Amino acid sequence: MVEDEEEILELVTYNLNREGYAVESVSSGEAALRRIEAKAPDVVLLDLMLPGVDGLEVCKAIKGKDSTKNIAIIMLTARSEEADIVTGLELGADDYITKPFSRRVLLARVKAVFRRLVEGEKQSADEIIRTHEITIDPGRHEVRVNDENVVLTLTEFRVLHFLANRPGWVFTRSQIVEAVRGDDYPVTDRSVDVQIVGLRKKLGESGRHIETVRGVGYRFVE
Repeated sequence: MVEDEEEILELVTYNLNREGYAVESVSSGEAALRRIEAKAPDVVLLDLMLPGVDGLEVCKAIKGKDSTKNIAIIMLTARSEEADIVTGLELGADDYITKPFSRRVLLARVKAVFRRLVEGEKQSADEIIRTHEITIDPGRHEVRVNDENVVLTLTEFRVLHFLANRPGWVFTRSQIVEAVRGDDYPVTDRSVDVQIVGLRKKLGESGRHIETVRGVGYRFVE
C-alpha cells in the first residue's frame, strides 16, 4: 500500500488486514520502490498523487522491469484525474479506484485482482470463452448469444474477444487499438467507439455487458 495520507493509509491497511491480507504500507514512491525491490508483493495499491516520485513514475518503474512487471497494480485516484487514469492503465496498471471509495468497493477490487492472479491473467488465445449468455469460439470466429449465432465483422470479433478474455479489466481505446490492430484493416481510437456501438447493437440485450468507463475506455463486466 502506497499512500501519503495517513488516515487513508491506516484505514485501508486495517480493512485489508481484517480480510486476512498481509499488508506492508509506505508513504512515498521512493520507499515503495525500495520495498518492492527487496520483496515483491502480489498486488500494489498505489496512490497517484505522491510527493517526490509520483504514482505514475512508480507504476512505470514496476512494469518496466522483468523482475516486477507481473505485480498487479490498483491505482488510487481522485475523480478529476481521468488523464492520469488513462496513462496509468497504458503503463500497465490493472485497475483503479476513485476517491472517496467505500470499504466494499476496495475489497471487491482487491479480491477481483487476486482472483485473476490465481486463475491466470488470460485464457489461451484459442480457448472458447463462455461468459454470461455469450459463447465466443476463436477457432471458428463464431459468437453465439443464447445459442443464436451473431454475425460480427473481423474487427468487432477481435474487440469482443479481447474484452471478454479479461473480464473486469478496464482498457483504454489505444490499448484496444493495439490489441486488435491488423495489417489488413485500420483501427483508430475514434473507430473503437464505432466498433463498440456496432457490437452492442448486434449483441442486443447482451450488449450491456460491455461497459463504458467514462473518460477512460471500456471493460467487459465480470
